[in-house]
Amino acid sequence: MPRLSDIQIRDPFVLREHDTYYLFGSTDKDIWHSPGVGFDAYRGAGPTIPTELEGPFHVFRPPAGFWSRTNFWAPEVHRYRNEHYMLATFLPTSGHRGTAVLRSTKGALGPYEEWSTGPVTPAEWECLDGTLFVDGHDDPWLVFCHEWVQVGDGEVCAVRLTPDLRSAAGEPLVLFTGSEAPWAAVQEGRPPHDHAYVTDGPFLHRYADGRLSTLWSSYGPDGNYLIGEAFSETGLVTGPWRQSRCPLYDADAGHGMLFRSSSEDLYLAIHTPNDSPRERPIFVQVAETPEGLVTTGTVLS
Repeated sequence: MPRLSDIQIRDPFVLREHDTYYLFGSTDKDIWHSPGVGFDAYRGAGPTIPTELEGPFHVFRPPAGFWSRTNFWAPEVHRYRNEHYMLATFLPTSGHRGTAVLRSTKGALGPYEEWSTGPVTPAEWECLDGTLFVDGHDDPWLVFCHEWVQVGDGEVCAVRLTPDLRSAAGEPLVLFTGSEAPWAAVQEGRPPHDHAYVTDGPFLHRYADGRLSTLWSSYGPDGNYLIGEAFSETGLVTGPWRQSRCPLYDADAGHGMLFRSSSEDLYLAIHTPNDSPRERPIFVQVAETPEGLVTTGTVLS
């Protein structure tokens, strides 16, 4: 069975169901330029977090006539209303990149099939990295990035979804921009945005004391890929949002999400380094503090 250190994957996402852990992510060997193959997943089980996993399992392969042929990115799998839904980024053959929703009726390992009709992000926007958040009223939201390639100063946005997750149910809101974080640095872009702030990979986390935070990724002044944290001052997804002064993780790793072990310890799943084809998943134990998340020194790889 492959170890974590054997698996080339970007944007790792872990779903735990009882003592079974499922690892999803961007698994095409060249996710930027080659035709999209699909998404693979890995599975491990036990009383502790496994670092040797079964797989790969082919959880999504595009059907004939699928509306996208490239940029199959950042799949997340959530159990919602007793079904498994995958939120993933695709570049349509005609139109703008966005996050779509797939569904499995056969468990976490799929197969996943089309559920939304194309992306649920705004059709005229370049978007990526949608994540699901269910608020205190059981209303589902998609939190996603409006890309720097279109707006220059990348945005983290939210839009309410219909209860069946098949479409947007309102207008998108801008939660914050990349330039608001003290730890994020302007990057060389491309015309018409020669200087840009990148926003990637939002993931929402509710603290034990009720605080709501968002993890997200950008680049620091030395060019490393970093993970920072922002806090909602109201505890609501609509914010307003306050940025942490320093990044949570600064060792050229990013696109993080949080999951709990069977013993309820909290782990950050990230890929590192941010360099293809060397990127690998690692799990970093973190703890909640009044100032925000901190790493404990435990790393599984």
